[in-house]
Amino acid sequence: MALFGLFSKEKKEYLDRGIEKTKESLFRKLARAVAGKSKVDEEVLDNLEEVLISSDVGVETTLKIIRRIENRAARDKIMNVGELNAILREEIAALLEENHTGDVADFASVVTAKPYVIMVVGVNGAGKTTTIGKLACQFKNAGKKVLLGAADTFRAAAVDQLVIWSERTGAGIVKQQMGADPASVAYDTVSSAKAGGADVAIIDTAGRLHNKINLMNELSKIRKVIQKVIPDAPHEVLLVLDGSTGQNAFEQAKQFTKATEVSALALTKLDGTAKGGVILGISDQFKIPVRYIGVGEKPEDLLVFNKYEFVDSLFK
Repeated sequence: MALFGLFSKEKKEYLDRGIEKTKESLFRKLARAVAGKSKVDEEVLDNLEEVLISSDVGVETTLKIIRRIENRAARDKIMNVGELNAILREEIAALLEENHTGDVADFASVVTAKPYVIMVVGVNGAGKTTTIGKLACQFKNAGKKVLLGAADTFRAAAVDQLVIWSERTGAGIVKQQMGADPASVAYDTVSSAKAGGADVAIIDTAGRLHNKINLMNELSKIRKVIQKVIPDAPHEVLLVLDGSTGQNAFEQAKQFTKATEVSALALTKLDGTAKGGVILGISDQFKIPVRYIGVGEKPEDLLVFNKYEFVDSLFK
């Protein structure tokens, strides 16, 4: 059973505002799908399928949702179109329930080890380094001691950006000269976090072009050197995806999950797009929990993802 109202009022407002474009687009399309209809029939289901696919839910996930609604329609004999939104809400919530092993309540609850090591991966432009900075801020606000590792040593802007976030948030930072071995930076970061009593160590990696296998192999090297210091680390491999890219985010998720053991997802830039449905498809197809969503520019606009609150905001 869905449990709603878990967010504070302020955080709920961030979420509501952040997915407003997705919500408006979805309901506008749904209204057209049922126009002139009184019951859910084959034509309405065909229209609904088109709505979900065009909302970047993805073909396989869309067909799964349609099959569930068809089964309910067959069981209930007659289904009024007025019930469709409520039924769609229930089925999407159920789908998310199946694809996640449980939501994390807040940023403090994310930290289940000390130091809790997060290795962050993703392509340039997805908002990876900015997400790391926002994470540092949120963890600091939760009372955690944070250390950043600037292992994207191939792009000066990435290191400079991380230094700025370090100064802004009060988080420590480990960095080396440009062109240094990223695995060496990662090793130093984890070693320093362990020795210095940090609660969270967040390691940036170079913005990998997801079709360059030789670059992806480096992620395995970074993981191995981290495990020399802490055998069960990294505790989270976070893939940052730009939610506004829609189906391209699927392809990135596919390639990165092949290259490394991604354990969580962060979807960014959802406030500027109507493609928030990509959350449903990616979580369903890859069976990887969405851990964070970015719904604005400010650090507080990075939210711990809660499936119940997301569905509630989408359909209220």
